[in-house]
Amino acid sequence: MLPFQHIISIDKESKTAVYRQIAVSIIAAIRKGILKPGSHLPGTRELSKALEVHRKTVIAAYDELYTQDWINIIPRKYTVVADKIPILRPQQWNDEDPVSSYENSFNLPFRIIDEKTEKIHTTPPPEVIIDDGHPDVRLSPIDELLKTYRSYTSKRHSIKYANIGTEQGTLRLRQELALYLSETRGLNIRAENILITHGAQMSIYLAAQLILGPGSNIIVGSPNYPAANIAFEQTGAILTEVPVDENGIDTEAIEIICRKTKINAVYVIPHHHYPTTVTLSAARRMKLQELSATYSFAIIEDDYDYDYHYTSSPYLPLAGSSHHGNIIYIGSFSKILDPSLRIGFMIAPENFIDQCTALRKIIDVGGDGYMQNALAFLIKEGELKRHIKKAKKIYHQRRDFLDTLLEDKLGHYLSYTCPSGGMAFWVKLSPEYPVHRLLEIPQLKILRTDEKSNAFRFGFASMDEKELEKIVDFLKAAFDRF
Repeated sequence: MLPFQHIISIDKESKTAVYRQIAVSIIAAIRKGILKPGSHLPGTRELSKALEVHRKTVIAAYDELYTQDWINIIPRKYTVVADKIPILRPQQWNDEDPVSSYENSFNLPFRIIDEKTEKIHTTPPPEVIIDDGHPDVRLSPIDELLKTYRSYTSKRHSIKYANIGTEQGTLRLRQELALYLSETRGLNIRAENILITHGAQMSIYLAAQLILGPGSNIIVGSPNYPAANIAFEQTGAILTEVPVDENGIDTEAIEIICRKTKINAVYVIPHHHYPTTVTLSAARRMKLQELSATYSFAIIEDDYDYDYHYTSSPYLPLAGSSHHGNIIYIGSFSKILDPSLRIGFMIAPENFIDQCTALRKIIDVGGDGYMQNALAFLIKEGELKRHIKKAKKIYHQRRDFLDTLLEDKLGHYLSYTCPSGGMAFWVKLSPEYPVHRLLEIPQLKILRTDEKSNAFRFGFASMDEKELEKIVDFLKAAFDRF
């Protein structure tokens, strides 16, 4: 008799039922040729004793195998491996647990996207998390949004509208968004100019796939939003970095490059540049648009947190000015409501939106129509504007509070410029305090650091004053131990 206690692997901590584990192990033994067609299996009583499990568990495993035609059961006599199983070459068994199929590596050729992929950790999150500029979900009108969502799932006409046209975004949301963006950002658009996406990153990816390709050229700021750089690089395009200073991306440097090289696109974050938070000056905005017209390149304008400006009225987007349709405008509701609410948008000429929609359908047939229509209702009823007005006042107070904390408690260790808007500070550490040392602290997680600049983004909007003070005190204690 084969040593079934070694052939069958059971992990009682696994979420997979034990009877299923037994069945899978026996199937694996049959596939490997350890159990040949016609081989007798132990009786349920004998096998349950060997495996130290209840007899009913073994009976359930045998029933599963019988249902799938792996075994034949002769009632009150014996159980055998089914005759129809092909005879396989036996493999030597040993005392080690059999390896699950997916514990092996995929050894056939496939494309490597990132050599340094991070594993998803199931351990509890660290005690202190510094995000890169998230909204405070506790302030968001999520309850009203979900209430509307639930009501739509119970109405026949709402169900109908939630399942039509979601590949471009529901018509209701695109119509309401066209009005909203016209009123708040001066964009002269129609619903046909809008594509609803699962956030700004999807919009960036889609635009990159259509505009760029192997050998094409795109200019980005330095430093820049890393995820955008990756999306551009994956097209095979050549990235050229130009400096970002206190006035934003250097348009003089862009012009020098354009004189020598054909540029296909410039990616810019004019309102609050990521990660440095600086605002592109009016002179450079005009210069960039002049260069776009002269050298025929597209402008990909990422306006991820337009709504939060504290010291003055915000500049209107580049897309809100007069241009020839060469500006791809990207925004998101994640910075307004909740990072987990994956609804973003792209604004562009209709023919470009049509092709982005076609590309999007290849990887994602559509979004959540109920959620999109619920968001459209919040926009139409003015709830979104009321929320932004309230949140803007609170975030302004939190910015000023953190400004005072950093100056009073951490001024010796770092430097920064208080941002005119947005949801984060760009904090540069003194040379004797390398940012990588902070990353070595188990209790601390910083979402956006830059070792080259020895800096990190300190998001303040998601935390109240007590929470901000706690984090600053934690950082001070950490710096004192350096």
